[in-house]
Amino acid sequence: MRRFKPDTFTLMLLATVALASVFPVSGQGAEWMGIATKLAIALLFFLHGARLSREVVIAGMLHWRLQAVILAVTFGAFPLLGLALGQLMPADLPLALRTGLLFLAVLPSTVQSSIAFTSMAGGNVAAAICAASASNIAGMFLTPLLVGVLLSAGGHGGFSMAVLGQIFLQLLVPFIAGQALQPLVGAWVRGHKKLLAPVDRGSILMVVYLAFSAAVVEGLWHGIELRDLALVVLADMALLALVLALTMFGSRALGFDRADEIAITFCGSKKSLASGVPMAGAIFAGQSIGAIVLPLMIFHQIQLMACAVIAQRYARKGHLAEAEALRG
Repeated sequence: MRRFKPDTFTLMLLATVALASVFPVSGQGAEWMGIATKLAIALLFFLHGARLSREVVIAGMLHWRLQAVILAVTFGAFPLLGLALGQLMPADLPLALRTGLLFLAVLPSTVQSSIAFTSMAGGNVAAAICAASASNIAGMFLTPLLVGVLLSAGGHGGFSMAVLGQIFLQLLVPFIAGQALQPLVGAWVRGHKKLLAPVDRGSILMVVYLAFSAAVVEGLWHGIELRDLALVVLADMALLALVLALTMFGSRALGFDRADEIAITFCGSKKSLASGVPMAGAIFAGQSIGAIVLPLMIFHQIQLMACAVIAQRYARKGHLAEAEALRG
């Protein structure tokens, strides 16, 4: 049962939500924290850019069929499934949660966990690194565009160049700066992962605390019932199961080998909390961001638990295949 226990970061997220629910920051304090949070997120994406070596980018991009499949699932099949699933939700589900489910579906893939699970399962790690990174870069443009298209189709707004500009300044510019300085600082950044880990997690926790503080002040928990949370959990589970089946069996049908299938399965089925939370702040400024990112936070834990089990199963099958090959 240990594999189904929440990870440390999920427990920290829950503690942050609880803290914001009891002691929400507001007024001048919220303004100062908002500035600090933007700086922390910029630093996070600078480090993402600095970590990614040019050699990995080139090696991964050469496998263009795999990259194209992952991007097609992440920004094509996933949003369509999310849109279809949203139509099945009860009409009285709060709009913020319904919007959050759509937002979840158009986010880029994770970076760290996609690579970690691909490695654990014995997959194509170089391709996974490139695919996850390319997904996040593309997501800075495609996520706000898709949010605009899907929400305008539902009568809830449209695409905004101002939002794209804000995401560009806060996320893409620091990432490009990190890539530009990668030859100078990349080795040091990769060699001090533990030292820099608090930046990754701390910046996300800051955004979550700020978002939920604003939502609590606006009466978040008075507008969401236990039934609504249960529906979101079921929707997240259904969405993940559909995409896992699509990536796993679809990659086999397309003729990819086992290592590539693993990379497609784990990169194509993930959604990034690290990118999603700051993007939500830019795209949905002035709205109940805490409720909008709630489906993403729930999906984060579900994907970690499910993919841990799948990665271990892939690894066991790989070991058995190697043993049989040796005996043969």
